[in-house]
Amino acid sequence: MSANRSARISNPGAFGRVAVVMGGSSSEREVSLNSGRGVLDALTSRGVDAHAIDGIPALLDAVRAGHFARVFNILHGQHGGGEDGVLQGALDSLHIPYTGSGVLGSALSMDKVRSKQVWSALGLPTPKFLPLPRGADVHGAARGIGFPLIVKPASEGSSVGVSRVFKESDLDDAVALAQRYPGDLLMETLIEGDELTVSILQDDVLPSIRIVPKGEYYDYNAKYIAEDTQYICPGLDGDVEAELRALARQAFDALACSGWGRVDVMRDRRGRNWLLEVNTAPGMTSHSLVPKAAAQVGIDYPELCWRVLETSFDREQGGLA
Repeated sequence: MSANRSARISNPGAFGRVAVVMGGSSSEREVSLNSGRGVLDALTSRGVDAHAIDGIPALLDAVRAGHFARVFNILHGQHGGGEDGVLQGALDSLHIPYTGSGVLGSALSMDKVRSKQVWSALGLPTPKFLPLPRGADVHGAARGIGFPLIVKPASEGSSVGVSRVFKESDLDDAVALAQRYPGDLLMETLIEGDELTVSILQDDVLPSIRIVPKGEYYDYNAKYIAEDTQYICPGLDGDVEAELRALARQAFDALACSGWGRVDVMRDRRGRNWLLEVNTAPGMTSHSLVPKAAAQVGIDYPELCWRVLETSFDREQGGLA
């Protein structure tokens, strides 16, 4: 991918008045606000007429009033988080173009159980898993999965509510934590090895990043607070890097995702890749991974935000479902 490729849009006025929608009411509100402030500053620095809007109700009121031509969606999560297909459907009905995936890609990616069901049906590798509806026999499920395992909400991001469980005596606490969040739970095999992520930007797959937290795991603190997490980019070399990027592209396309996003993968100690999830509106904070991958190929933060905003034209021109 070339950082010097000709932009499809060269005049910031071509975007019209842009709503950068952030915040919202999901568990990831603070991360979204941090992401949104960065995006807003980047776009305005490039001459885009961009304005912050907090949450879906305020956005839809402003759109219906004719105040905006398009939307840069940097909301994270579900239930008012704008990443689960609800906002996308509303904007489609109002014929307002927006960044990122449409209704189907957003909804499938937010629901980790259904993401994994799609990948499994296509023969793509994902850890062994079981959905856990409220009231399910979690101890029986754990015996089916085997220890060590992970328990997490099926439709949250940013490592919210995730526990690693190595013995049965810790299982009830893990379930109680995950049940603090709306929806069903997911139990899956804990893959021990390297955590990697691959960013997608339009037709391009950016270099992978291998994440090396100082602590044992890449948890919420390591993602957003700690300054000692290492990010190695590219995360792999040669053929194995190419193989990982190809798998990420397959996983992204399989869930009907479009525009931009990030695919999270575990690589076990035998060198096998396992798909975890797709983020359709990834973080854009100072600690975030998509900007780090873009920088590796010479795309600075303002240019990255511009290119993500360009993806809204694909939808406007009817190129995306």
